[in-house]
Amino acid sequence: MLARKHRLLKISAKLILMLKRYIRNTNALTEDECNQLHSKCVCVVGCGGLGGYVVEELARIGVLNITVIDCDVFEESNLNRQAFSTTENLGKSKVDVTKERVTLINPDVKLNAIKDRLTRANAKDLVSNHDLVIDCLDNFKDRFWLANACKEMPIIYGAIAGWYGQVSTIFPGDVSFVDIYGSMEDGTDQKETEGNLVFTAATVASIQAAEAVKVLLGHKDVLRNKILMVDMRTSSFEVMELS
Repeated sequence: MLARKHRLLKISAKLILMLKRYIRNTNALTEDECNQLHSKCVCVVGCGGLGGYVVEELARIGVLNITVIDCDVFEESNLNRQAFSTTENLGKSKVDVTKERVTLINPDVKLNAIKDRLTRANAKDLVSNHDLVIDCLDNFKDRFWLANACKEMPIIYGAIAGWYGQVSTIFPGDVSFVDIYGSMEDGTDQKETEGNLVFTAATVASIQAAEAVKVLLGHKDVLRNKILMVDMRTSSFEVMELS
């Protein structure tokens, strides 16, 4: 009898914590929408400048099933912008650190940490069985393989270079990755010439997270067949229609 009462008290305490955890979502999100987010499954590819912020924001808002994919470890050059990069984490796996951080934020999140590099051979298997994929990669070749693996599910792209960023949401049958960025042979990596700044990464990642929530909840006002161009130097945001 006492054991049963103890279990009920623990369940009640957890329910109260959950209500308090998401209380600031209310009015902006309905109770039904919050419950929808709890049941969704999102795959975030890349746990660096964009991915760290995206994962943290999804965990805080209540997406409780998240897969993260990254094969890298934290290096000194990550300290200027990556959310989970600290001097204590140098040399540690990005996905392992991400899992530890998310557990501290929201232990209800079931985070599947995949310590692997997305390639042409494994891309489709890695991202299948998710409601949404978020591209937080930092090189064009891997983005190309990811795009080809996401022909049956929505994907949210984010890219940064110095003061500038881009975000676009693509559903199956929409304007494709190649239409936006060109073929794999056309792609260029601007991070070496433009650098990567923390506020650009955080801003673009937040827009990706917002797009993710809207897609998961079935909102229509997303960046579909559009691309958002972000210029942090001039504080300008321009939405371009894609056709």
